[in-house]
Amino acid sequence: MAQNLTTVGFDADDTLWHNERFFQLTQARFAELLADHAAPDHLAERLLAAERRNIGHYGFGIKGFVLSMIETALEVTDNRVPGDVIAELIAAGQEMLSHPIELMPHAQAAVEAAAETHRVLLITKGDLLDQERKLAQSGLGELFHGVEIVSDKTPRVYAEIFARPGAGADRGLMVGNSMKSDVVPMIRAGGWGVFLPGSLSWALEHAEAPQESPRFREIPDLSGLAPVLEAIG
Repeated sequence: MAQNLTTVGFDADDTLWHNERFFQLTQARFAELLADHAAPDHLAERLLAAERRNIGHYGFGIKGFVLSMIETALEVTDNRVPGDVIAELIAAGQEMLSHPIELMPHAQAAVEAAAETHRVLLITKGDLLDQERKLAQSGLGELFHGVEIVSDKTPRVYAEIFARPGAGADRGLMVGNSMKSDVVPMIRAGGWGVFLPGSLSWALEHAEAPQESPRFREIPDLSGLAPVLEAIG
């Protein structure tokens, strides 16, 4: 076991398996359905605003996304959106909730390698049932020493999670594709944050990189994680 770093946390969506691209495909279909009522860019702005408003009510995940699409459709049509459009949006959400899991490049090898030398955790946010489904289908579940499905990722949440194995956040590392959720709050909690910039990410997950922090790292894909863990020690 490493002397300095004891625990490695992995984000799930768009870090270990593809996710955001299904949201983008559904949003493109949404734009087609509402093309007679709003230009694509305007519709995207209205949808993003609805998602931002609704996070506190619905949390993160597909169900909240579908409800935000329906709300936006009602807004841009002055409550005259056809019922068949609502039905298509619901069907799109159901399809997203049953889509097969496709692992990101090097995901399994990265988790397996980290698990040989560190305690490894899956730390994700979103709908509980959907995240449990994806983890079960991924084939990675047995590699993790613990799984945390949280409503949001904040410095306090990370401090509590990494304190449970007994080492604390200062001896922990979090790797993920969201600067806002995976990297910045983990560093603020006292740990290491590793960013995967190559993955798609939701607009609400963008944040400035903490370039001034000595605990910030960036890797092109998960094949770069092992050298980072070795260098930290």
